[in-house]
Amino acid sequence: MMNLLRPALLLLVLLTVITGGVYPLLTTVIGDELFPQKVQGSLIVQQGNVRGSQLIGQDFSHPGYFQGRPSATADHANNPMASGGSNLSVTNPQLIQRVDQQITLLRSQNPEANTQVPTELITTSASGLEPMLSVAAVQWQIPRVARARQLSVSEVEQLVQQFTTKPLLSFMGPAVVNVVSLNLALDQYSQGK
Repeated sequence: MMNLLRPALLLLVLLTVITGGVYPLLTTVIGDELFPQKVQGSLIVQQGNVRGSQLIGQDFSHPGYFQGRPSATADHANNPMASGGSNLSVTNPQLIQRVDQQITLLRSQNPEANTQVPTELITTSASGLEPMLSVAAVQWQIPRVARARQLSVSEVEQLVQQFTTKPLLSFMGPAVVNVVSLNLALDQYSQGK
């Protein structure tokens, strides 16, 4: 019996040390060396203050800011501690009512836009924390942001182009814009005028 128990216990201890100690330590050291900004949460630091993360959306409701995807979390403010989707079906009256209210709100805030409201501005992401929007969803909001900030549409369009990230290869997905980074850049641009 002891002949069978000893190798099993040794293997348990060895695998515990490897998977519970060596591997996490190794991946932490490699991550810190190769990707230090990402390991620290992709924080956006301005003038020594952390203003957000490139990985977590924030709730922007002022007309001078680009709005990201709505959040399905309980407080609807992109709370990273309450990540999750609503899990409501497309026929659920509660979801239909929320989408209709969102469309009405967005149209009232952006009356210059004569095209359909982009889907991602009225639907939540699976996590409720999505910081990215498609270029089309950002462009739909440009007239409202330009008017609220008293900037020309072309000035805002140039900023959007600067913060547009294209995929490495075209078949890997569409170009996207990080709304948090764009809004912080808008603040700096407006202060510099």
